[in-house]
Amino acid sequence: MSAVYTAISAVLLFWHALWERVLSSPDWPWILGIVFLVLTIRVLLLPLAVRQVKSQHAVQALLPRVRELGNDPEAVAALYRSEKVSPFAGFLPLLVQIPVFIGLLHVLRHIKPGSTMATLYGWTQTQFDSAAHAELLGAPIAATFGHHLGAPALTVQLVTAALIAVMIVTTYLSTRMSIQGDGLVQRLMLYGIPASLLISGVIFPLGVIVYWVTQNLFGLAQQAWIRRRYPMPGEPPRGADGDKARSQGATG
Repeated sequence: MSAVYTAISAVLLFWHALWERVLSSPDWPWILGIVFLVLTIRVLLLPLAVRQVKSQHAVQALLPRVRELGNDPEAVAALYRSEKVSPFAGFLPLLVQIPVFIGLLHVLRHIKPGSTMATLYGWTQTQFDSAAHAELLGAPIAATFGHHLGAPALTVQLVTAALIAVMIVTTYLSTRMSIQGDGLVQRLMLYGIPASLLISGVIFPLGVIVYWVTQNLFGLAQQAWIRRRYPMPGEPPRGADGDKARSQGATG
């Protein structure tokens, strides 16, 4: 994982250096560095996300034929082979993304005064000290809801609470767009995942919450684009082409 941490640090330091040339503030280049770090990673992983959706759609399209085969695993496996579809292919992109997002969290969680990570993964002491003392609206990005690092407690709590609220709402919306069905498991995911972030958000450093909010906002935009570009089997296309198709269907 050290190579992942080093690569993520390099991207963060690149964006910080770029924004430092544009902005005179010592704080905002680090905030925007985190934002653009997340955007960079998500854009690089976008082809994997599209591949995952295509695989899920292919499996979904075969479900009626799979049900017809009943409890015959050999016949089901033969069907998947003949259609060149793997029910497990959708998990591969997810497995690739997991170490990347763990790396993001690891790097951001250790940006705090006194961390042993100061000169690891390509950081200089000066860069690390600057990041560890950066602030968002007066709240240190290394602070948490309960640990204010010398900043006014109310400021840290207000900024953190506002971002936690955005994180929870965007997580709920993202989860609602991604799950299918209305069973018990789906409801637990829909409400359980956002609710768990209420606890996590109090523990997370502010910089991690900025990362999470940025990721959620990008994820919402990505899901909307993917659903528009690659609709589910049987779902009418969205957008201009979909409107045209529906109009032709109505006139026909």
